Amino acid sequence: MIVISLGGSIIVPDKVDYDFLNSFKKVISKYTKKNKFVIVTGGGSTCRKYLKALEKKKFHVKIYSLIGIATTKLNARVVAGFFKKTHEIPDTLKDVKKVLKKNNIAICGALGYKPDMTTDGNAAEVAKYLKADLFVNLTNVKGLYNKDPSKYKNAKLIKKISYQDFYDIARKIKFKAGQHFVLDKVSAKIIKDSKIKTVILNGRNLKNFENCLKGKSFVGTTIF
Repeated sequence: MIVISLGGSIIVPDKVDYDFLNSFKKVISKYTKKNKFVIVTGGGSTCRKYLKALEKKKFHVKIYSLIGIATTKLNARVVAGFFKKTHEIPDTLKDVKKVLKKNNIAICGALGYKPDMTTDGNAAEVAKYLKADLFVNLTNVKGLYNKDPSKYKNAKLIKKISYQDFYDIARKIKFKAGQHFVLDKVSAKIIKDSKIKTVILNGRNLKNFENCLKGKSFVGTTIF
């Protein structure tokens, strides 16, 4: 069982990335005979555009989260379309398990509203619930860096980090609907407490991702 948190910034960097999703589908399809997959989709630019447009309204914080959740489900439906899957987009962990009884792939967005929860946290919940062999976070950077690589040219990739050290970093990040960090504090705590093998990769490098699936050497961050 492999659970993938597919960053919305990869699905919809500005508009839906057809070429990426088509290639991603081909890679995953190679391994569905030997593995079951759960793909949890983020909101990406779709989410952030809606939230930015509504900043001045000063809604209750839950409203912003519910809007974000809706965009993740829209992205899940788009990704499911590439896999020619017409199953209902799961709303709960039990729904995910139900889909997997008849399919080797289940695709979902956020699994309902919880304070301070992101789709990364949902993906970690799924990995724990299904006792996944591997949890993969596909994002738009190579992995975890010692500082923001978009701001600092001398930022260094952290290839390996302990569960505890990663959690200590993640829990300092203040939650905000539509936030963007390699993994949030909720997912960091889940993988730490449940000792889930986790890797963070640049999702756009599908050859590198496939090396990870094959158990070969890859560029990214391993949390152990």
